[in-house]
Amino acid sequence: MQQRSRILPTLLVGLTGAIIGSFAMMLFASTHFAGVSGPNGTPPAVSAAPVHVQYASDQAQIINAVKRVSPSVVAIEVTVNGQQFIPVDPLSRFFGEPNVGHMQKFQAQASGSGFVIAREGSTGYVVTNAHVVNPPEEASVSKITVVFKNGDRVTGNVYSVNLARDLALLKITGYDKLPPQLTLADSDKLEAGQWSIAIGEPFELRQSVSLGIVSGFHRAESVGNEGGSQQEFNDLLQTSAPINPGNSGGPLVDTDGEVIGVNQIVASPQAGAQGIGFAIPSNTVRAIVAELEKTPGTHQGTNSGFIGVVLSPLNPSIRAQLNNYVGPGVLINQVNPNTPAEKAGLNPGDVIQAVNGKTAADVRQVVDAIKAVKPGQSISLSVWSNGVRKFVSVQVEERPAMYGVEQPNPTESP
Repeated sequence: MQQRSRILPTLLVGLTGAIIGSFAMMLFASTHFAGVSGPNGTPPAVSAAPVHVQYASDQAQIINAVKRVSPSVVAIEVTVNGQQFIPVDPLSRFFGEPNVGHMQKFQAQASGSGFVIAREGSTGYVVTNAHVVNPPEEASVSKITVVFKNGDRVTGNVYSVNLARDLALLKITGYDKLPPQLTLADSDKLEAGQWSIAIGEPFELRQSVSLGIVSGFHRAESVGNEGGSQQEFNDLLQTSAPINPGNSGGPLVDTDGEVIGVNQIVASPQAGAQGIGFAIPSNTVRAIVAELEKTPGTHQGTNSGFIGVVLSPLNPSIRAQLNNYVGPGVLINQVNPNTPAEKAGLNPGDVIQAVNGKTAADVRQVVDAIKAVKPGQSISLSVWSNGVRKFVSVQVEERPAMYGVEQPNPTESP
């Protein structure tokens, strides 16, 4: 009983304190949070921060960039004339019989993309990939049609081509509705992860847009042709924006609508690659286009030396076949026809002992020495031929763009 009398006063004091505290908090809230209360003094509404604000901003930039750029993006339709072998009996080769047939003319259609890079009055220039307008061997282009976003179809003519860089300029004349030329960005300032927008004509689907990011820089990629040879492209820009057949030559742009690259190739899907496309960086495009404007015509564009030989190292077996040759050098395994090497009198079985007075230590050294010579200049070779040492001067030509890709093996072709 005595214990209850002690507890009751304590509870009354606590209850009184709680009532006073609650009243004080209500008074504080009414004076300090009156501006944030809801209608008629109701509690304020509480909501999460809008996380989509940045996404909406990026989307608006992308849409605006596409609107600015798309009028200057064109489809390129190419008519190719050629010949193909038609066998009389397609099954004859399976039975060891002669493959008899005849050559038949054919006409094929190809397509790609491009964009206006320069204009003056009714004359304009469109940049695209060289492979879009440069036909395979034993074929020729009979007609090129440039199709604008407004549906106008205008004849285009190849003005200049750089095969090694896979860039070409088409010239358009007499068209008064040329859209604005696009601006080339500084590709050296690109950062991995920024938006990249590809615009072009994949599978002849006009004015298609695909979105990705800049994925990497300074990539190298090899591309084969129908003849079995390969061409290597270096210093490419990698993007995750899908680049499909027909996108070639179209612009890859940033959210400001400036061109950061020319869409070129996609990594082989047979290798399991997905979302890996490549474009020629805008700074490379700027330099090559400036050259193409000054020099009409077709250029290999490799700017490296070529004499037309296939080289091999001197192993014991080869030395034995060369009457136990014991000197330094590399073997000329093959001399290609109509090349500087053939014109200079070099032959298979000759040994290059020195290049420009420097001893030929291995195949790679000789290949690099020949490539380093500017086309049009001469290179001096010390050659051992049939037991006789002689000096040969070879006038170097420009290495063909589709001559082949250097492989890390003992046989190479400069």
